[in-house]
Amino acid sequence: MTGRAQLPRAVRITFWDGIRSGLSLRQACHAAGISHGPGPAWFRQAGGVIGNAPRPLSNRFLSLCEREEISRGLTARRPYRRIAADLGRSPSTIKREVDNNGGRHRYRAVAADRAARERARRPKTAKLAAHPELRDWVQTALLQRWSPRQIALTLNTVFADRPEMRVSHETIYQSIYVQGRGALRRELAVCLRTGRDLRKPTRQTQAAARSSRIPDLVPIAQRPPEADDRRVPGHWEGDLILGRGNRSAIGTLVERSTRFCLLLHLPNGHDAIAVRDRMIEAIRSLPTQLRRSLTWDRGTEMARHAEITLATDMAIYFCDPRSPWQRGSNENTNGLLRQYFPKGTDLAVHTAEDLATVAAQLNSRPRETLGMLTPAQSLTRVLSHQPPVATTT
Repeated sequence: MTGRAQLPRAVRITFWDGIRSGLSLRQACHAAGISHGPGPAWFRQAGGVIGNAPRPLSNRFLSLCEREEISRGLTARRPYRRIAADLGRSPSTIKREVDNNGGRHRYRAVAADRAARERARRPKTAKLAAHPELRDWVQTALLQRWSPRQIALTLNTVFADRPEMRVSHETIYQSIYVQGRGALRRELAVCLRTGRDLRKPTRQTQAAARSSRIPDLVPIAQRPPEADDRRVPGHWEGDLILGRGNRSAIGTLVERSTRFCLLLHLPNGHDAIAVRDRMIEAIRSLPTQLRRSLTWDRGTEMARHAEITLATDMAIYFCDPRSPWQRGSNENTNGLLRQYFPKGTDLAVHTAEDLATVAAQLNSRPRETLGMLTPAQSLTRVLSHQPPVATTT
């Protein structure tokens, strides 16, 4: 029993071309002229990693038609040089092709083509599968919620004199997502920021506009220019991450120059009064030099911003409507926090101690934008009157 015949490579290529262009799985299957069954199986086998999908073979590889011409030339007893000239190939290419597939008297075009394709798709041993020490190091860092890029950059520093202990972030992603690599457990995908077990080729998001009525708000355009270049510490960005049904929340504060974050415990709701009280408590815990400004979006939870400023002497500015990029550091941090506080869960179950533990772990993660320092290390530099290490992004 030979089993079910595989669909031609050209069909797979058409399917993946559709995925690359943004088609859904069903649309890509239709474009390739196949039923809906094979497409999702191919997608899952590739782990959603489009780079692992088949592409048209390069012209440097012999085609089936060329192999048939070689077979006819051998039958006619033509020399390799004559066959090569007819195909526009090197004589050494023709000789190597014939020698690798039975020689002059046993060469068969279809068998040679099938063998070449089998050799081409034979998987290489993944680097993480072949190096247990490297694999264990990467897995430990993933369990600490480090991103693959943070891991790759840290390996370059920690093992500067050991090239075998380095790996790219893309290799880490593929070792998690692609089945059959035998390197990292698929379950480690939950340690990534997205928590998905498949990569998504396209991601469409829609930002929901929030209407807010905040008295006497000061727009971000009036924020001091010193806050923009991140060279002066003490300028913060803030927001809420919301739980299931928007009934629970955690407040987040991120210092722009060091990326140091604070989490606000809001067990009894997140209205303007609750946020005001927790905000005043958190800001008063900061050294005076770190109380320059705070930038927030236009959520009604900040309706009592004037009382916060009066109690802490920290100026508060508000982003333009539907402009989350104006709080880029905070948005990035909120994305990291979703690894610990997934969307659709009840955030009220987390204690103040839980939040402190998460903040400590996040502040101990090395950041590329800080020259691979951690936010805690960067804050220590600031408090010892050293300039912060930060980019403008």
